[in-house]
Parts: sequence; structure tokens; C-alpha cells
Amino acid sequence: MPRSRFRTDLLFILFIWIVWAFCMGVWNQWGLFVENWFMSVTMAFGSFIAGSTSQGGGAVAFPVMTLGFNIDPHSARDFSLMIQSVGMTSAAITIFAQRIAVEKFTLVFAGMGGVIGVGIGLHWIQPFFAANPTKIFFVSLWLAFGLALIFINRIKRPLRFETLPEKSPKIAMLLFLTGIPGGMVSGLLGSGLDMLVFAVLLLGFRVCEKVATPTSVILMAIVSVAGFAWRLLFPGEMEILPKTWEYWWVCVPVVAIGAPLGARFISGRGRRFVVGLLLFLILAQFIAALVIIPFDQSLILLAVCTFLIGTALFRLIWFAGKRYARNG
Repeated sequence: MPRSRFRTDLLFILFIWIVWAFCMGVWNQWGLFVENWFMSVTMAFGSFIAGSTSQGGGAVAFPVMTLGFNIDPHSARDFSLMIQSVGMTSAAITIFAQRIAVEKFTLVFAGMGGVIGVGIGLHWIQPFFAANPTKIFFVSLWLAFGLALIFINRIKRPLRFETLPEKSPKIAMLLFLTGIPGGMVSGLLGSGLDMLVFAVLLLGFRVCEKVATPTSVILMAIVSVAGFAWRLLFPGEMEILPKTWEYWWVCVPVVAIGAPLGARFISGRGRRFVVGLLLFLILAQFIAALVIIPFDQSLILLAVCTFLIGTALFRLIWFAGKRYARNG
């Protein structure tokens, strides 16, 4: 990689570390590591996954915080958006600096829809979800996505494009409309736009994983910054809790470097490796939910319905994209 591109990555990381260290010193926040070190460890792994797959750091932070540490889903959602604003933005800069291939048409139109959707999710949708239903919705939706990945990778000689086969007003509107529900789910869970756009690119338009993955990383960075800003400007009845800020402070330096490392790591890996890593994470978080959450009849029904609807949606996207495969 040219030295100038490496310098761009390093300068941004150093900028984040210097600003962070200055604020920690001024407000004497160093003691936060004593009680909250476990979040630094969590996000060391989570930020690496965020940079290397279509799952945002929140897709690791949310289940670990809610299932492993029994933290309120709203706080876990806030933390996910806050920390992804740092980590995934850092990863996005690495992607651009390395000139890793992305689908720019998708970034523009799905990004606009996602910014609108995250505001809707934060303001109008999240108040209706209690803790356990939110957790079940999260893991069941991701399980449906995992099944879709298994399906597409069993197809013989699947076609993969480096970019969208067609860039028209109709496709732009489709991507915009995809971004809105993806942003809404992100406003509820801290991630979701990345998964949905990744699925549309991969299943619907047959765009290869090595392009769809960095595209989803940049989109999640955009929506995370928008969601973080929304929570600061329009907190509603529940502001970001002091404990959530503590988690954020101890994780900033970790994700600033972890996500770019993930982006660099995955750029040299093949399609099967990316898919295998995603499937492992999806299955692990679903098993954790089965073990930890006390299921009742309503939660079982929610899990089954979410999984079935999600599976049907991803299959529909696959069949709708057949004409692009024929054009290839």
C-alpha cells in the first residue's frame, strides 16, 4: 500500500487518540477503566468485526451488553451508535484511503434513506419495544439473514458483480426505500442498515461480498453518526445515561484502531472466509439468547415470526434479483 494512504489512516487515528487523551485528562476520567474494562475488551473484538464484516460493532456490542451483562437495550443501542460513530468512521477512512472497491451509487441513496430511517426508529419505534422482545427480535432477524447466506452460497456458480449492473432512477429509489427500514432497525438495535443493504446488494443485485462488505461498513458509519447526533439533539424523555458515556470513553481508543485493522484484514481474504465468519457470529449470538433469556409463549412467537418473515424477505430479494443474474 502506498505510504501516503497509510499516513492518512495513521493521522486520523492519532487525531482521535490525542483528542480523547486530552478530554480524559481535563475531566480526570482515567479511573473509568477500573470498573468498565470489560467493555474495552468487548469492543476490541467488536470493532475488529465491524471493520471486517457487514456487521457493525453494535452487532457484537448489543448482544454482549444485553445478554451477557444484562444492560438495558436502549442503553446498548445508544452505546452502539456512539461507538460506531468513532470505529466505523475510522474504518471508512481506511477503506477510502486504501481505495478498496465500494458501491458508491448505493452509498448515496441507501445512505439518505438510512439517515431518515434512524430518526424514525429512535423517535417513534423504540419506545414500544421492551427489553427481552428487543433482544429476541435482534437475534432472530440475524438468524434469518444467516440462513439466506447459507442458501446463496450453495448455489452452483453464483454470479458476482463488482458494481450494480444498472444505475437508474428506479434503482436509486429502491435503494433509498431499502435504507429507510434499515435505518429504522438501526434506531432500535444500533445496527441493521448494514445487514439489509448487504443482503440487497448480495442477494438482489449479485454484487460480490468483497464490495458489499466495505459498502455496508461505510453506510453504518453514516447512520451511526446521524443516530448519535439525533440522540444528542433530540433526547426525548430519556437522555443518554451517564453509564453509557462511561462505556464510550473507555472504548474510543480501542475502536479507533480496531475497526481499521478489521478493514485491512478482510481486504485480503476470500468470499468463503467472510461468509464463514458472519455465520459463526450469527449462530453464537442466537445460542447465547436461547441459554440466557427466559422464553415464554409470546417471546417464542416473536422469534418464530421474525425468523419466518426475515427468511421470506431475503428469499424474495434473491428471486427478485434473478434478472440481474441473467444479464451477467
